[in-house]
Amino acid sequence: MTDDPTPDQMEHMARTLEGTGRYRVLRPLTPRTLSEYPKEAGTRLGMFLDLETTGLSAAKDEIIEFGIVPFVYTLDGRILGALEPFSRLREPSCPIPPQITELTGITPAMVAGQSVTPEEVEHFVAPASLIIAHNANFDRKFAERFTPAFTTKPWACSMRDVDWAAEGYEGRKLSYLGMQAGFWFDGHRAVDDCQAGIAILDRDLPVSGRRALGVLLENARQIRCRIWAENAPYEYKDMLRQRGYRWNDGTDGNPRAWSISLPEEQVEAELAFLSAEVFARPVELPVTRITPWDRFSTRC
Repeated sequence: MTDDPTPDQMEHMARTLEGTGRYRVLRPLTPRTLSEYPKEAGTRLGMFLDLETTGLSAAKDEIIEFGIVPFVYTLDGRILGALEPFSRLREPSCPIPPQITELTGITPAMVAGQSVTPEEVEHFVAPASLIIAHNANFDRKFAERFTPAFTTKPWACSMRDVDWAAEGYEGRKLSYLGMQAGFWFDGHRAVDDCQAGIAILDRDLPVSGRRALGVLLENARQIRCRIWAENAPYEYKDMLRQRGYRWNDGTDGNPRAWSISLPEEQVEAELAFLSAEVFARPVELPVTRITPWDRFSTRC
């Protein structure tokens, strides 16, 4: 019998296997934490948010778990470390569907009697300079319905604001990105997902060599415009979808129409394309200007 190997010995074995070129070894995610906010100049406080919910509709489903992990970053995209997270379960007004329990591991017994107040969340996120979520289009709508504090913050999306495909990744799911980055983690619990998202953004991208957070910040700062192709002829739906348009059913208060989000400088050319190729006549279409404070909100 031999003693169990030490962590250093196991790391040596992992590096030996990797050195052969025949193996890839995944390490467990080990978050880089800070005991307090550092005094380094030029830093900002970001918050990575993940919500577990009873379903996909922010209009009728409810939050059952909050995970918010603050982290300190520099404007050029360096992450200095994470601070103490906000982790809370919440009992919804309706039963948790079995498929949600299967996905998240959150049972009715776990949330029984648990609550979170909007005031608690507002106090925690007040110092944030930026909110990030992996699929912010989903999380922001739930978060804003819970408290308007989230309407006052700029948002970014770790799934959309980095071109993972151009960097050699074949998927954008958080667990897949983690594996590509060399680690595994327990997914579908809010704080674990937040810690994984921060770790992924702390990596150098394999093709460009740039820090992932730096790329995200650059894209998140851009002003974009959403074009609403109202009353587009039905026979052009496939063309619009292939061009990147998404259908909006109008239930969120925005137009019932195909829409696309583009940088400001591309709007004029896209409107000309729609007039010539889709409507076959000059048209004036609604265009919504989107700032980082508006992105992924139902307001856009």
